[in-house]
Amino acid sequence: MVKGKTPTAELIGKIIMYVLLILMAAIMLIPFIWMISSSLKLEKDVFSFPIQWIPADPQWENYKEIWNRVPLITGFWNSTKLTVCTTILQLVTSSFAAYAFAKLEFKGRDTIFMLYVMTIAIPWQVYMVPQYKMMTIFGLTDSHLGIILMHAFTATGVFLMRQFFMGIPTELLEAARIDGLSEYGIWARIMVPLSKPAVATLCITSFVFEWNDFMGPLIYLAGKPENYTLAIGIYYKFMGGLSMKNYPNQQMAVGVLMVIP
Repeated sequence: MVKGKTPTAELIGKIIMYVLLILMAAIMLIPFIWMISSSLKLEKDVFSFPIQWIPADPQWENYKEIWNRVPLITGFWNSTKLTVCTTILQLVTSSFAAYAFAKLEFKGRDTIFMLYVMTIAIPWQVYMVPQYKMMTIFGLTDSHLGIILMHAFTATGVFLMRQFFMGIPTELLEAARIDGLSEYGIWARIMVPLSKPAVATLCITSFVFEWNDFMGPLIYLAGKPENYTLAIGIYYKFMGGLSMKNYPNQQMAVGVLMVIP
């Protein structure tokens, strides 16, 4: 008869596991700590060696100076608007489509779902130029609306929500239909409330992707500075386009503000 682990062995195993996790987390945090430290240094001290993790004389003026170099308020507002609008639309469209693919019966449902999910494997660079031409014809370039509409649908979100919806008992939906609840009511009152983990996951991933998006705004919003997101504003106004050799301490200060959300 094989005996189970003793409480002491389990405790030692948990201690080792947590120590390893803490070490891995510390290693991953090192670049962020260096970024914060560098944002409080003079330009000549950023790349000094050995690294001085805690500056002897913190240069808080770096944060003051970037407000004069970068349109931070405009950038934060535009990034927040695009991110919030796109995230909400993705949650709505993904959950609607996922409900149809998971719980409604119609001809070709599984085939359409598989074809739609397969689009995840197509890199954006493949259809970037045709997409830009199409948006130009519609008059949606240099407009936040164009970015929002392009990102309102996501096959990844549909796949995530559909897989979670599949785990909800169909009998629960049938009971709701017998009680007179419409399909929209079932979606709003049963499916979405029972799928909070999937909704939270999709919300976080969508928010992070949209907030960090660089290529999309760079292509579609390059014509009007008032439409720049925070990333594009930093690129054009602070770094001078392709030039990234000046003011590394202030670049780190901007980076700290950029990653706050």
